[in-house]
Amino acid sequence: LRLEVEKIEVELDKVNALNLDLNEKLLGEQKLARTKIDELKAALEKGEITQGELDKAQSEIEELKVFIKNYNEQVIQLQNENIFLKSSKDSLESGLKSANDKAANLANENSALNAKVKTAAALKLKQADVFAYRTKSSGKKVEVTKSSTAEKLNIKFEIIPNELAEKGHHNVFIRVFDPAGNLLADDSNRFEADGQEMQFSYSIFIDYNNDGTVYSIDWANPKPFIKGIYTVILYTDGSTMGKAQIELK
Repeated sequence: LRLEVEKIEVELDKVNALNLDLNEKLLGEQKLARTKIDELKAALEKGEITQGELDKAQSEIEELKVFIKNYNEQVIQLQNENIFLKSSKDSLESGLKSANDKAANLANENSALNAKVKTAAALKLKQADVFAYRTKSSGKKVEVTKSSTAEKLNIKFEIIPNELAEKGHHNVFIRVFDPAGNLLADDSNRFEADGQEMQFSYSIFIDYNNDGTVYSIDWANPKPFIKGIYTVILYTDGSTMGKAQIELK
């Protein structure tokens, strides 16, 4: 009988070794079984036991065997359910990761496509020329080639036809560099282009209609003109349009 009781106790210990998260019902049944096992072990340790007590102990052991069988079946069912839940959870997590990866890829593709569209829709210079001039007392503008007589620069430019470009107002920024490479601009005049903040010499809105219009911008130098090459770079909508140069003697 003692061996039978110990076998039943070993079966309970095996269940505990599985480290399952048992529900309250199973925990309660396990507690009752261990209490009964302790009572049987105590009775058997007396040494002297009557036939009636022996029959009762035998009956309780049989009941415990039936309990252990049912208990193990419930534990196995719980274990299988846990395996199924873990498998379902892993499958859901894998599906979620796959969906997130797909969404991220689509977002990247969309971003790349938007960048391509923006690049394709950008306004670029077809032709640009820079002239220096002075204004006579009569108000007439006269083109000059010498730095000593130059008062302003005039930038004339045409934009490459582009059906993708947005029609309407576009803010054009110009940056003028003197022959020494110095930017001629007020520090407070700033804008963003090509991914960085810059200073600009002058800005003006143009009305773009994709109709081959030749635009004209006048720029007054805050400093006296000097001999050498002046470089003018034009920007709009956050990107470079192109550049032009003039050499003053």
